[in-house]
Amino acid sequence: MDQNEEPPNEDHNTIEAVSSAATPVELSTHEATAPVLRAIDPEARGIIHGDGIEGVRRLAAASVHLIASDIPYGISADDWDVLHSNFNTALRGASPAQAKAGAVFKSRGKPINGWSEADRQIPKQYYDWCSNWAADWYRVLKPGGSAFVFAGRRYAHRCICALEDAGFSFKDMLAWMRGRAPHRAQRVSIVYQRRGDLEAAQRWEGWRVGNLRPTFEPVLWFTKPYKIGTTIADNALVNGVGPYNEAAFLRYVTRPDNILDIGYEPSESGLHPMQKPVRLMQALIEIATQPGQLVLDPFAGSGTTLLAAQAVGRAFLGFETNDRYVEIARTRLKRNRPAMR
Repeated sequence: MDQNEEPPNEDHNTIEAVSSAATPVELSTHEATAPVLRAIDPEARGIIHGDGIEGVRRLAAASVHLIASDIPYGISADDWDVLHSNFNTALRGASPAQAKAGAVFKSRGKPINGWSEADRQIPKQYYDWCSNWAADWYRVLKPGGSAFVFAGRRYAHRCICALEDAGFSFKDMLAWMRGRAPHRAQRVSIVYQRRGDLEAAQRWEGWRVGNLRPTFEPVLWFTKPYKIGTTIADNALVNGVGPYNEAAFLRYVTRPDNILDIGYEPSESGLHPMQKPVRLMQALIEIATQPGQLVLDPFAGSGTTLLAAQAVGRAFLGFETNDRYVEIARTRLKRNRPAMR
């Protein structure tokens, strides 16, 4: 047996193929005997209403050409973002000022000053959460295949370590330049003015609490190692992945570098708090895959990755737990489905 092959799955409770060109695909994630997606139809098109971590565990080994996902960043109190064991007291509002701010404070995320032991555990908890699914991502990806991960600036390093420990190679960090970047940095002088300490206010004029404007988001580029003793050219012939398509990439950017200055189209927003431009995801899909190959997004949200894959002629499969986002994704995919020839 080839070292890249895995023993066949003896579980007979399987779904042999997934194809949802006309109807939604449903996958139970609650039963112990939930089906296994052993083989994926090359024409697979769909979003599964279910847990992406459990769903990927039911996919066949080496069945996916590309994983592209905007995973939860673990930095806010939104239920879609904090999926790991986060006991962060800062997000719960520990001071009178935070309590007064309420939801506004919570939505802004955690100040990184380690107020409590629980706060200091968050980076490790995020690593543990990423490790919970990283090995399955590695298993389902074809040798030489890529995984593009939006992981957020604060804990990206923990995501990198988790995927490296699962077997991935960390290829590069791309920088997506955001066209819209909210900047929340309170002026320290205002705090002192409200306290009536004008001397301190004058001394600290021009100083702020918070971060610089977040004008870029890291896009982590991982690859799955291919068979030892072969070249990437050999692997491309066997698995159909490995090299990157510079010609296709240059349709979206002016230079083949790791700065992605790809903005939103008019009115392309409002469907999800972390919605990405469709053209951005198209660029990532086209640089790493060929037409007809399968793109997987385990955290599909409102379906932008899937919509991008559909637009450039790739098969796609996504998972999403939120009812509303699943319906939004299905509506977008149906509305933009290419006409059958």
